[in-house]
Amino acid sequence: MSMQEENVSASYVEPGGKNVTLIYILYLVGFVVGLTALVGVVFAYMNRDKVEGWINSHYTFQIRTFWLGLIFGLLSFLLMFVGIGFILMVVAAVWVIVRCVKGLQMAGRGEPVPDPLTWLF
Repeated sequence: MSMQEENVSASYVEPGGKNVTLIYILYLVGFVVGLTALVGVVFAYMNRDKVEGWINSHYTFQIRTFWLGLIFGLLSFLLMFVGIGFILMVVAAVWVIVRCVKGLQMAGRGEPVPDPLTWLF
């Protein structure tokens, strides 16, 4: 691998805008390959508080998206035995997707998440 290729791949792992974008993408790919979402939350925890400004708000938002999505998913799974869980699972998936897409848009513009502690979008 050339020096330039190493720098490009390292920039996605280091705290910053590229890492924030990578985490959102890992969350979205997590719907197909579940482990990528876990890798994404590990990156978010590793890099949170290592940078200042708008990037840190995204790490907080991503961590909350992971844990709330996991809780909603597990609750939906448990409620499948009653029947309503199937609908709630779809709602939880849409909720995670919307948060990731909005986060990607804000990160692409270099904007902070207005309220990273929100339960909504």
